[in-house]
Amino acid sequence: MKYAIVDIETDGGIKITEISIFIFDGEQVVDEFTTLINPTTYIPANITRLTGITNTMVKNAPKFEQVAKKIHEVTENCIFVAHNVNFDYGIIGKEFNSLGFSFKRKKLCTVRLSRKLLPGKRSYSLGKLCVSEGITLTDRHRARGDAEATVILFKKLLAKDKEDDFKIINSFLNPRSKEATLPPLLPKEVYTNLSQKHGVYYFWNEDKQVIYVGKANNIKQRVLSHFHDKKKKEITMCMATANITYTETGSELLALLLESAEIKRLFPKFNRAQRRIQHSFALFSYVDRKGIMHLAWNNLKHVQQPIRKFYTITEARKFVEELCQTFELCPKYCNLQTNVSSCFHYQIKDCKGICKEEEAIETYNKRVELAVQSLRFDRKNFVVLESGRSEKELGFALVLDNIYKGYGYVQKQESEYTPEDYLEAVEHQKDNQDVRKILQGYLKKHPDSIVQLDPTFKVERDTTSPILKMEF
Repeated sequence: MKYAIVDIETDGGIKITEISIFIFDGEQVVDEFTTLINPTTYIPANITRLTGITNTMVKNAPKFEQVAKKIHEVTENCIFVAHNVNFDYGIIGKEFNSLGFSFKRKKLCTVRLSRKLLPGKRSYSLGKLCVSEGITLTDRHRARGDAEATVILFKKLLAKDKEDDFKIINSFLNPRSKEATLPPLLPKEVYTNLSQKHGVYYFWNEDKQVIYVGKANNIKQRVLSHFHDKKKKEITMCMATANITYTETGSELLALLLESAEIKRLFPKFNRAQRRIQHSFALFSYVDRKGIMHLAWNNLKHVQQPIRKFYTITEARKFVEELCQTFELCPKYCNLQTNVSSCFHYQIKDCKGICKEEEAIETYNKRVELAVQSLRFDRKNFVVLESGRSEKELGFALVLDNIYKGYGYVQKQESEYTPEDYLEAVEHQKDNQDVRKILQGYLKKHPDSIVQLDPTFKVERDTTSPILKMEF
């Protein structure tokens, strides 16, 4: 059996700047291929400081397509071995894919093998392992130096596993074991024990910090898809993942709501969407001297009665553009086309002519009112009933006084629950723009989930409550 022990350096992204491959037959190195590679991109200064590889060094180096055949040939019929194998293997695979070819090899990760065969280490980084195992590591963060050290480490691991008839390595090579797919720091049993139900999952790093929060209809399946994703963000995130926990929710809607709340609570490093909590701009309406109803946006602090809040001007403008198109409003009176006598949309017959005094003001204003009304929930007091976490349970999302109160669970029973019952069982959450988008989008697809509650029921204002009233 032969092993291709590989290390690559990159431009900080997904372009290779150097590759080193040692072919190891289990006892000694029988071949080597090492070369700089022109990434056809600029190498940032911080990457140069780390690796020592400069833009000048790679200027006249071969491009990946010029060495792809050699890489394919030298690694053929070999097991691909690397420290954090999914990183090196994934980047090389992407390079081959960009040329229209696939690159498939069996894989072994020396990080995962070390965790099994050299347990109890404080760190499994290549540098720390070399120190603890007495391995001389020269030219750290250069492909050849790191690959050569990995050869020595792998030789030690082979010798250790040989005592048990290579039980560990053979189990890792079993395609059903998932060992080659899992992140280097993640114990297999953590993945094995993941739920396959609706819920929210959390990726944790070695410092016990949550770095990503996601939702899924099948938690285990969704987590596995992260491991197969070859985007730079996904690779970086998975390499840092040392633990995964989860919370079952019983339904997709409650998973969406919990995910949104947790992202805002934890601010995970790899979550971008929904991470912001401070709105800066707001949509409002006003009537001009002619009696025409306008829609516009401004800084939130200058808007007394916000219709909807936004994080950025771009978000506000895009939202109004969609509203304008849906309800056939005039861009001139929606703050989209200013300092014009009539809007451009009138010329292409997308405006009914309010800006040309060809449409009655009352008729136009009714459409504006419909547009504003569409941003509110259709009902004042209602509950969205969903599956619970067990057959005896119901999950719910509660809206009272047109405000999202949170979600919770109740036991199934023949009699109907009252608003007070739901309030007692609810897990209080903040009402914000993101959860309203989630609820409104979900309710359009699942209107049968809505149960109307007593419309006269009023919630007393509690200033100590974590709920923030959202003005409409």
